[in-house]
Amino acid sequence: MNKKANVAKISNYLAVRFIIMTFSCFVIIFLLSFILVNLNDAQGIAGLLGDTINWLSNRLLILAPSLFAACVFIILLIQRRQLIKYLAVLSANLEAITLEDKQDVQLPPILKDAEAGLERMRFELKEKERVAKEAEQRKNDLIVYLAHDLKTPISSIIGYLTLLRDERNISDKIYQRFIHVTMTNAERLDDLINEFFEITRFNLSTIPLNYSKVNVSLMLEQLLFEFQPVLTAKNLTYRLEGSNNMEIVCDAEKIQRVFDNLVSNAVHYSLENSEIVISVKQDEENALIQFSNQGYPIEREKLDRIFEQFYRLDDSRSTRNGGAGIGLAIAKQIIEQHHGTISAESTGQNISFTVSLPLS
Repeated sequence: MNKKANVAKISNYLAVRFIIMTFSCFVIIFLLSFILVNLNDAQGIAGLLGDTINWLSNRLLILAPSLFAACVFIILLIQRRQLIKYLAVLSANLEAITLEDKQDVQLPPILKDAEAGLERMRFELKEKERVAKEAEQRKNDLIVYLAHDLKTPISSIIGYLTLLRDERNISDKIYQRFIHVTMTNAERLDDLINEFFEITRFNLSTIPLNYSKVNVSLMLEQLLFEFQPVLTAKNLTYRLEGSNNMEIVCDAEKIQRVFDNLVSNAVHYSLENSEIVISVKQDEENALIQFSNQGYPIEREKLDRIFEQFYRLDDSRSTRNGGAGIGLAIAKQIIEQHHGTISAESTGQNISFTVSLPLS
């Protein structure tokens, strides 16, 4: 039940209650007035009681409306007190939700819908708290693992540079080998430092978007060209199919980052000697871009969590095989900032990620 329906229900309940109580008072006052008039007309009662009945009967036109007004005022006070009581109970239960209170939410019958809403809110808050704690723990673990992994390339670089400095009579072949190993470790060190920057920048979600018109296929072609050396190393091929002239209005830099991450994942997790297929098509007012590759099947449990921050498909604690586990989480964040969606599917060895973005 929505907010307006809840307000209407409570308002109607209070209004009906007010009408019933007011009408009851009116009926009681009317009956009392009728009895007094009849007793006075009968003139069968003498003494003090008879004088009192006569006095009341002569002033009924003033007393009856005054008594009715007093009843209405008292009823309004009762209604106000009841409403304050409802609000106090509601406030107490709202406060309990934010505390470590394991008791069930209990509200008056009229607030049963609000009670159900509070239970849902408490469940959602606890779930968000659990997810946040898990993400924070994964983040802290990854920082520790990254810091640990930094030692290996640094030690290697220092070791080989020391050998190059101290060993004067080494062959050109060994020299080139030392240079190659040093360069490889320097590149790995650069990747690890970038991982740190990604982790620290992840929560900066308030960066404004700079919209411009972008040709999707052209952006993907340029991106795939940059990945050619990596594709060749794993003997992978790619195929870009679908519309060649589709344009969308987006933040080009951020959307390119999403595509870069999806292509990088496809390359990293593809089986050797396989093909990566990227299709671009239009679905009503949206552009659909699908990235498909052949790889090891992903379990449903992992697939459901694949867009969580700091979650990695590979359970290894080391960052040597893969990133910090925030690429897809950032991709989802960027797509949602563009009012789009991103999803993942795993059917056998076919892994696919589908991005849906508004054309304008």
